[in-house]
Amino acid sequence: MSTITSAAPAESAVPGVSLYRAIWRWHFFAGLLVVPFMLNLAITGSIYLFKDEINNTLFSYRYDVVPSGLPLSPEKLADIAIAAVPGSVVTSYKDPATPERSAIVTVSGDAGSTLVFIDPYDGEVLDTVGSTEEFNYVVKRIHSLAFFGDIPNRLVEIAGGFAMVLVVTGVYLWWPRRQTGGVVTVRGTPRKRVFWRDLHAVTGAFAAILILFLAITGMPWSGYWGSNVQAWLGNHGLGYPAQLWDDVPKSEKVSRDILPVVGWTVEQAPVPLSDIAAAQSKKPIGLDRAVEVAKAAGLAPGFDVAMPSGETGVYSAAIYPDDLSKERMIHIDQYSGTPLVDISYGEYPLFGKVIEWGINVHQGQEFGRINQFLMLATCLAIVLSCVTGVVMWWKRRPSGRVGVPPQPPQRSVYIGLWAIAIAFGLAFPLTGGAILLMIVIDQAIIRTIPPLRRAFS
Repeated sequence: MSTITSAAPAESAVPGVSLYRAIWRWHFFAGLLVVPFMLNLAITGSIYLFKDEINNTLFSYRYDVVPSGLPLSPEKLADIAIAAVPGSVVTSYKDPATPERSAIVTVSGDAGSTLVFIDPYDGEVLDTVGSTEEFNYVVKRIHSLAFFGDIPNRLVEIAGGFAMVLVVTGVYLWWPRRQTGGVVTVRGTPRKRVFWRDLHAVTGAFAAILILFLAITGMPWSGYWGSNVQAWLGNHGLGYPAQLWDDVPKSEKVSRDILPVVGWTVEQAPVPLSDIAAAQSKKPIGLDRAVEVAKAAGLAPGFDVAMPSGETGVYSAAIYPDDLSKERMIHIDQYSGTPLVDISYGEYPLFGKVIEWGINVHQGQEFGRINQFLMLATCLAIVLSCVTGVVMWWKRRPSGRVGVPPQPPQRSVYIGLWAIAIAFGLAFPLTGGAILLMIVIDQAIIRTIPPLRRAFS
């Protein structure tokens, strides 16, 4: 959503003209800065929505098996995985979600972490792939730009905040002001700029709520805002129910350190410790028994089991399926087999439930195909908004200049915009800081240096 240029309001209302131009200018700058990021988010997000379908088609050779007899035990499958990657140790085991699915054992060695896909019936190794090279993992990391490091990831967080700015300012610019078109209809032909303006405005307006939803529900994954909100909720008893850990000794590790897949709400939940005193008189229960305990506890098929880390470590079993009601995480004492902490979605506090629900809908998992295609349509609307915004800008851009919308005739309007920027900055600090920087550059640099003023006019 780059620049929506609705017909200007009545020129007699100077304050209205000033506000309109100021918001148009903000919308333009924000769109110009984030178009590449929004395109990346929309395209990779569209792919990730259909990760299961991709696995079932492009990578069916590693996931699909033909049931034949009794499956091998988890420990036997773990031994096969170690043999497939010599010198490695098992870090987690994924139980098959259905009789027609492979078992996945994650091993760690000198070459890093590796996923080993095994036919649970005959022990055949179907495929091995580095954990960080698996297709959907790579798509997700590119989606957040974490694939390229912390700084690009922070830029995506800023872009997510700017997406909210674009939605709000875009709706304001689209709002009908005596124009006869461009509200719900598209005028002209692709040869005319008004066609691209109307297509941009109508697309953005109709998809505004869904784009805003995607932006807001994507923020929990952000490196700065998401981590700080997660910590704040946890410290105030609004994230995961910390009281479940009151009666068990806790390690320095948190759930996301050991589990391959873990829910956002419990990522920072501490991992309990096994009873070290029992280590003197008992042997570890082993992976087979840990899987039996998880199944007996009622975990939905397809759960992961993380292996204990050291003598005080625990077996951690978790499942995060499309059905939120089946979310579950259990930490199991490695000597007694006793569940030390058992938490499900139903036990999350209100904020935890709301955020998990938003994440589930964001990923197209909550309402089946309807959810998937609704999020896909929103991603396509973002792509269309970006493309039409760029084309519209190019068509109106004066030769040799950027073609920034004119500054508002009433400069005092910026006082209100500064207040809005500060308030937004308190809610989303990185984006707020970027907005303030944008205003400073616009007011203190572009406006005061003649060559820049001409170039950006």
